[in-house]
Amino acid sequence: MKASVPPEEIRSLGTRKKYSRKAFLFTPGQEANGFFYLVSGEIRVFKMDPEAREVEVVRIRPGDFFGEAAAFTSSRFPAYAEAVSDSEVIYIDRKVFFSRLASEPAVAGFFLRLLAEKCLVLNERIESLGLRTVRQRLAQYLLSHCSGQMGCLVELKIKKADLARILSTVPETLSRTLKAFQSEGLVDIQGRRIRIKDCLGLRKELSC
Repeated sequence: MKASVPPEEIRSLGTRKKYSRKAFLFTPGQEANGFFYLVSGEIRVFKMDPEAREVEVVRIRPGDFFGEAAAFTSSRFPAYAEAVSDSEVIYIDRKVFFSRLASEPAVAGFFLRLLAEKCLVLNERIESLGLRTVRQRLAQYLLSHCSGQMGCLVELKIKKADLARILSTVPETLSRTLKAFQSEGLVDIQGRRIRIKDCLGLRKELSC
């Protein structure tokens, strides 16, 4: 979850660490002795379903905190966190963090706001995944990257397999849905470039 750039007193809580592409920052069951702030690179957080398929939970971008919920509750990480590219983080030890809260109200206030924002985003994501079809989830994703003008161009910066995980579907279903959108005149697809031809039509998908 992205917050405003943390003030120096928050940055000073942790130590910088670097992870190479494909390295794991944490795995399910690992003790959550601290949490992370992403300085550069990209991290994906995912779980494995009963059929051993990956289900992506979230993509972490620079400026995002992650892992703090498990650290705050002194529990274990429930998912995998893997570096998508070479990444640098600030790792904040739980004990150090809590020792500073009492003496620095600004730090406590910052994280209260952060957690409140995360709760809102999580509720929206649960509603989207639980109540909407793949067509609706894809339409929502495209519209969220659209300026609202006719002919809006969406550049996919991730692989379609990764997008399928984000939408909690499989690549084959995603490909069929994209082709259906194209045949219906909603979008035009050229590789990773998707031009939205009918924003209104996509919005109607969300009201079905």
